Amino acid sequence: MAIDLQPQPWQGRLDPEDGPSSVRWHQRIDPASQTPGHAEFGLLGFACDAGVRRNKGRPGAAAGPTAFRDQLRNLAWHGDRSRMLDFGDVVVEGDALEAGQARLAEAVAESLDRVYRLLVIGGGHETAWGCFSGLHQTLPANTRVGIINLDAHFDLRKPGADGVSSGTPFYQIAEKLGTDAFHYCCLGVSRTSNTQALFDRADELGVLYREDREMLPRHVPEICQQIRDFCAAVDVLYLTIDLDVLPHFQSPGVSAPAVRGVSLEVVQSVIEEVLRSSVQCRYGLPLVDMTELNPDYDVHGITAKTAAMLADTLLCR
Repeated sequence: MAIDLQPQPWQGRLDPEDGPSSVRWHQRIDPASQTPGHAEFGLLGFACDAGVRRNKGRPGAAAGPTAFRDQLRNLAWHGDRSRMLDFGDVVVEGDALEAGQARLAEAVAESLDRVYRLLVIGGGHETAWGCFSGLHQTLPANTRVGIINLDAHFDLRKPGADGVSSGTPFYQIAEKLGTDAFHYCCLGVSRTSNTQALFDRADELGVLYREDREMLPRHVPEICQQIRDFCAAVDVLYLTIDLDVLPHFQSPGVSAPAVRGVSLEVVQSVIEEVLRSSVQCRYGLPLVDMTELNPDYDVHGITAKTAAMLADTLLCR
């Protein structure tokens, strides 16, 4: 595996005739390797298909970070004059998943030393194990880490004969922390995409979860209260978004498109509440990831566009 970043990846449309208020994202992002010092936000990619392959899914998410950047670069920037650092991609070749996750953890820890909030773009949801491991390295002992996962799947599978995969990251985290220290909230779970064994495991581990059918617009006030209560009980928050939580028409470019899913309106409401509630946490919300973006199946690039819009909500408001 390697860290790969082209010297000048951020180029795009310019509107000089409209003056200094016509700023786009590409004008606010600098290559971290060429930019000293700190910044408010950072971006890191995890170009990996190994986890999805092991989980018998549709590979292609290794190209997700590139597709994401392509959609993000020309979005209008409505934030302040802060800048963002691009730390490049951790690139996993072949089946070298465990080594790739270890390198991702190192890259996350190194990046968090320079930014207030880091956004990691996968890759499959095996990204989460590397992200969590990197965050955990940066925290004092006994810090209560709260994980909020927007996802159609628990991803609590036990590693099988092929080892860890995109379906195992939160089981791995629970094993590392122990049940009493495992604070996990999974929102958008599809009953038909998770076996009864996985629901039983979630209950045994004390997971707070809501099914997709319980995440309609009329449920938003109740969901937001659950998020507030969850954040009040932890010291730091890690938000992970599997794009397959969205309906298939909003997010076709994933390994497992959702039949029902959770509407974009509700997903954005959840994200906005996470941003508000994270201020209750001693160490805030330093880490977010988005996973499963698969350009091979992304009709009209709508999944990448959706991911870019969600990133704008997370980093520019």
